[in-house]
Amino acid sequence: MNKEASIYVAGAQGLVGSALVRRLRADGYRNILLPDRKRLDLTSQQEVADFFRREKPEYVFLAAAKVGGIHANNTYPADFIYENMMIEANVIHHAYLNGVKRLLFLGSSCIYPKLAPQPMKEEHLLTGLLEPTNEPYAIAKIAGLKMCEAYNRQYGTEFIAVMPTNLYGPGDNFHPENSHVLPALIRRFHEARELSLKEVVVWGSGAPRREFLFVDDMADGCMFLMELERERIVSELLCYPEPNFVNLGTGKDITIRELAEIVRDVTGFRGEIVFDTTKPDGTPRKLQDVSRVNSLGWQAQTSLRSGIEKTYEWFLQNKDAVRL
Repeated sequence: MNKEASIYVAGAQGLVGSALVRRLRADGYRNILLPDRKRLDLTSQQEVADFFRREKPEYVFLAAAKVGGIHANNTYPADFIYENMMIEANVIHHAYLNGVKRLLFLGSSCIYPKLAPQPMKEEHLLTGLLEPTNEPYAIAKIAGLKMCEAYNRQYGTEFIAVMPTNLYGPGDNFHPENSHVLPALIRRFHEARELSLKEVVVWGSGAPRREFLFVDDMADGCMFLMELERERIVSELLCYPEPNFVNLGTGKDITIRELAEIVRDVTGFRGEIVFDTTKPDGTPRKLQDVSRVNSLGWQAQTSLRSGIEKTYEWFLQNKDAVRL
C-alpha cells in the first residue's frame, strides 16, 4: 500500500481496530479514516453508502463488530446476528461499488464446528454443527467471509477474510460479564488481589483448551496480508474452490486452568482458584491450523506470558478509563 493511500479502519475504537491503527501509524501511514459510531452508523445502508461515495477509501480494514463472551452471546443472540450481518453487508458491498483496491475482513475462529478436528483447518468450515452458545455470532461471521468469497468470484475483487483465534491485548474489554475469558480473568484476579480475597471463581471445569493471539501480532499478520503481492494473493489465497480465507493464530493452545494460573501469577494474586462446574465450558478445544498463513511467510512472535504481562501493564495504566 502506498503511504499516501486513503485507508479506512472500520471499528477503530475496538481492540482489533485500535491495534491496526497503531500499526498503520507506526508504518508511516497518515491518511487514515477513523469515523466513530456517532459519525457513521455501519448498520445504516444509507450512511455507509454516503461515506464511501464521499471519502473513496482505497483500502479497508473491516474490524467493526459486536463481540462478547459466552454470557453476552447467550443473552443477546438477536443483537449479535443482526448487527454483525448488517455491518458486513453494508461495508463489503459499498467497498465493491466504490472500487476499493483491497479489503480485509476480520472474522473469528468460532466459525468452525463445535467438534471440528483439531487443529482446525480452513477446509473444516461448514462440516458440522456450531457451538450453540455463540451460533448467531458465528453464522454472521461465516456470512461475512462468504460475502468476500462471492464478490471475489463474481467481480474479481481482492477481499481477504482472516479468521484470528482468541485475541487479547491493549484496548480490550474488561467488563465483568460481557468480556472474553482472558481480560475477564485479568480483572477478576486484579480485584481479588486488591481486596485481599482468598479465592477467585472461574467459570467451567478449566479443562477446555484455547489458543490466544496477542492483538499486535494480529495487526502484524493483517498488514502482511494487505501488502502481499497480488499474484500471490490471487493464486494462493483467493483460489476458489479452495477456502478463500486464512487462519491467523499461534498454532499453540493451553487449558483454561493453565491460563488462570498464569494470570494469577502475573497479577500477583496469592489465593486459590475455584472452578464453578455448573457454568458452561463452551467448545472443548479451539486450536487453529496456521500452516496456510505460515506458508505465505508469516508467524506470530509474542509468547502468551509476555502478551499477558503487556496487557496487564496496559490495564494498570488505563483501568480508570477502560470499560469496567
